[in-house]
Amino acid sequence: METKIKNVFKEGAISPDFIANSIAKHQSKTQIGAHDIFLGQVRADKIDGKTVSAIEYTAYESMANQKCHELRENTFSKYEISCMHIYQSLGRVKAGEICLFVFVSSPHRRVAFEALEYVVEEIKAHVPIFGRELFEDDSYQWKVNT
Repeated sequence: METKIKNVFKEGAISPDFIANSIAKHQSKTQIGAHDIFLGQVRADKIDGKTVSAIEYTAYESMANQKCHELRENTFSKYEISCMHIYQSLGRVKAGEICLFVFVSSPHRRVAFEALEYVVEEIKAHVPIFGRELFEDDSYQWKVNT
């Protein structure tokens, strides 16, 4: 049986409604005892006297989706989790908006905390997603993940 690789990308910012609906969908899964959520938000960083107004995200989508699929498999084998979801913005996301939503569920909180940290760090280190920081003066620079 071929495993379907999920598309983790959403066009534009990830809305609070989308996040709330994602959480609500898990209420019927009564074996879950804990959810842990990471929300990445675009910062209005000041760099060389200029302020970031937005980040424009691009990705090598097929490879990024494959990497997220492998990360999902690794996370399920490493941690006793019930569910895991990754959503990453593509396109322009303004300062203050959500660009990354990672959601991990588990029977117990400690596992949810540990699994979430692992997933977020792995995304930042290994998934080919690129952000171009757009400044208020219409100039830009490529973002470096830290």
